Amino acid sequence: MGKYVVKRILLAVLTVVIICAITFFTMHAVPGGPFNREKALSEATIAALNARYGLDKPVGEQFLLYMRGLLSGDFGVSLKNGREITAIIGESFPISAKLGISAMIVALICGTVFGSTAALTRNKLPDRVIVFFSTLFTAVPSFVLATLLLLVFCIQLGWVPVWSANSQNYVLPVIALSAYPMAYITRLSKTSMLDALGQDYIRTARAKGVTRFKMIFKHALRNSLIPVITYAGPQIAYIITGSMVIETIFTVGGLGSKFVSAINNRDYTLIMATTIFLAVLMVVANVICDLLYKLVDPRINYD
Repeated sequence: MGKYVVKRILLAVLTVVIICAITFFTMHAVPGGPFNREKALSEATIAALNARYGLDKPVGEQFLLYMRGLLSGDFGVSLKNGREITAIIGESFPISAKLGISAMIVALICGTVFGSTAALTRNKLPDRVIVFFSTLFTAVPSFVLATLLLLVFCIQLGWVPVWSANSQNYVLPVIALSAYPMAYITRLSKTSMLDALGQDYIRTARAKGVTRFKMIFKHALRNSLIPVITYAGPQIAYIITGSMVIETIFTVGGLGSKFVSAINNRDYTLIMATTIFLAVLMVVANVICDLLYKLVDPRINYD
């Protein structure tokens, strides 16, 4: 187990370094720069700004300098407003985290319950209704759902206030953000639950007179959670860092909207910091998921 954890950590570090390299060189290959504005600056001003932020050096040297600063915990400053990147992430990530964690809790609980219910009532009315809505939410893009929710409940009906600094209502963003993962988890839960219910140990439990409640929750449900955990790990990391589209539609000042703004403004340092932050969360979530497999199914061996 210990060797496996060390191996996974080393692989995680290598993955983050590769992501850093790909993001850095791709970002600099895109035409334009952080100082290209509607009101053109003079060539002397642009040259001075490039020299100040080290953008006049070869791209390879810039990458090495950035990685050296990154190892010391220095993410740099925003090329657009001069603020520390750590301060920007520190103020925007809690909003994204609250929104993402809430959405993922809703998706996991509702998806598992709906999927298990559909499996236990196979080919009956509850199963057909759940399958219909899970297919619908899987097919409808999140930005379409978010726009409809905003239009109907905020503008036309006025039941929910539009997001603002004084009225931070998470209801509609959470619904829009959790709809797709909830639908996908529902389908995963149904498939894995049906597979678990057909296993020999379930038939043995029935033959021994094990109660239906115990058979479902202790044996079938527990063993059906492995595909859900596999999906939920990276999805949690992605949602926590903030859905870019959802945050932009609802004007939520989270990390996702900051990332969109950084791309539009060619803010290289903020793009890199956000990408690295997301990559680290993804890698950590995957490692935790691998370790959770052992808790869910003791038969899994990492040796």
